Amino acid sequence: MPFAGLAAQNVHYQLSGPPGAPAVLLLHSLGTSTHVFDAVCARLESRLRLVRFDLPGHGLSAPPAPGRARTVAELARGALELLDALGIARAHVVGLSLGGQIALELAAATPARVDRVAICASAARIGSAELWTQRIEAVERGGVAAIADAALERWTTAEFAKRAPAEREGLRAQLLATSQEGYAAACAALRDADLRADCARIAAPVLVVAGERDPAVPVADARALAAAIRGARLEVVPAAAHLLVVEQPDAVAALLADFLCARPAPAETLAELWERGLAVRRSVLGAAHVERALAGATDFDRDFQEWVTRGAWGSVWARPGLDRRTRSLATIALLAALGRDEELALHVRASRNTGVTTAELAELLLHTSVYAGVPAANAAFRVAKAALSD
Repeated sequence: MPFAGLAAQNVHYQLSGPPGAPAVLLLHSLGTSTHVFDAVCARLESRLRLVRFDLPGHGLSAPPAPGRARTVAELARGALELLDALGIARAHVVGLSLGGQIALELAAATPARVDRVAICASAARIGSAELWTQRIEAVERGGVAAIADAALERWTTAEFAKRAPAEREGLRAQLLATSQEGYAAACAALRDADLRADCARIAAPVLVVAGERDPAVPVADARALAAAIRGARLEVVPAAAHLLVVEQPDAVAALLADFLCARPAPAETLAELWERGLAVRRSVLGAAHVERALAGATDFDRDFQEWVTRGAWGSVWARPGLDRRTRSLATIALLAALGRDEELALHVRASRNTGVTTAELAELLLHTSVYAGVPAANAAFRVAKAALSD
């Protein structure tokens, strides 16, 4: 299906899986398309709502306009445009190679939109500027066909090429269907992308998946990425090169299902709950508010502040069963019904960080008037109007 994104260009996307399931945005690699995830998606779509789209000039998406979609940040904005068009406020994100860098950008720059992040065959910095400049020049001289054989050698192992010739030719077809402009623009994005400084800003749970025999992003690079992100977990898939989602779909799908559908571990320490709760609380309420609350704590209420951070924010708000936008709306409705005006104002202001719109707030409070009574909704509208005007 097409939609107008990235400055009104036609962007092709696919949806599969139950509409009410947690949303997962899948971002493909340079020179492929949404089809690179076909085998993995077939194993996940019974449990998750899967969103895929072709990057500009790849698959069925239009080539990028001159000067557009040439940075990872611009590609990340295009991904958010699609989620906005589909009404998805938050999603898990799975990125492959270039898609992994887009996923890192989303997690660092827009944490309120991202739940969990899986980075496959990617790193904060891939290759060198010279490598990508040479690749751009080769494509401009001879088209994508000029680099096809070399790319395919990096994508899969020789054993896979012998075992699955049809799948190998399918990958070649995806590569050759990529427009010259789209391929060169994506190379430019990879050339200029260096997300090493952004890794420390990522608070979402992160899984890094590497191919044991990946020549493009060696295991050492994946290990360095995992080490740079607090709490990130590294998994290495045996007998896989760069396109591990094609070569070992069972192993990759199992890792993704375990990670994306995980619930908080029951045996977590108080320190772990505190760290996660602090990150979630800052993301929803804003770092400034949280720092003021913690700085103002005394011996009288310090235990309460710690309990709220661990119990409410580290446990309930961190659960994957509801996204933060939904939890935000539910919290506002409950506070309005209970007449907890101070907390209501706090969460109305915080709703800007969870993707709730002013129009949705108005609908929510109108709905609350039916089930909690007109006086409660009237007071809630007054509190919300004041909070929104802050």
